[in-house]
Amino acid sequence: MSEHRATIEWTGAAAPADFLKQRYTREHRWTFDGGVTVAASASPSVVPAPWSNAAGVDPEEAYVASISSCHMLTFLFVAAKAGFAIASYRDDAVGVMTKNPAGVAWISKVTLSPKISYAGDKQPTADELDKLHHAAHAGCFIANSVKTEIVIV
Repeated sequence: MSEHRATIEWTGAAAPADFLKQRYTREHRWTFDGGVTVAASASPSVVPAPWSNAAGVDPEEAYVASISSCHMLTFLFVAAKAGFAIASYRDDAVGVMTKNPAGVAWISKVTLSPKISYAGDKQPTADELDKLHHAAHAGCFIANSVKTEIVIV
């Protein structure tokens, strides 16, 4: 169908002895096919400063953001098809990292908490809203690609 590309670049060269002791920066860059470059780093909760930088996007945050963004974009699509005009959409998404039975850390759950404002007189009932979110989840490319539990509250 399509390809989606990102270039990930790290140039934080350290002296070989420091590198082998894991004393090197985890700061790096993500460059996307449209030309946007994003500062990235390991999460300070995984790699402490000064070897990480909280100002950079970490892979775990990006994972949560991609799930939330995909759900939102799909929700906007299904809402428009159903005749609901969206004025604004905000989600304070949260991912929880736990360990699997083998003791390996993973993001086991992402909770989406969308706050949606509608334009015009047509407002969804609670049942219609639930169906819109279900359709958005079922149609989200990212949600269909991961084993993480995704909850919408």
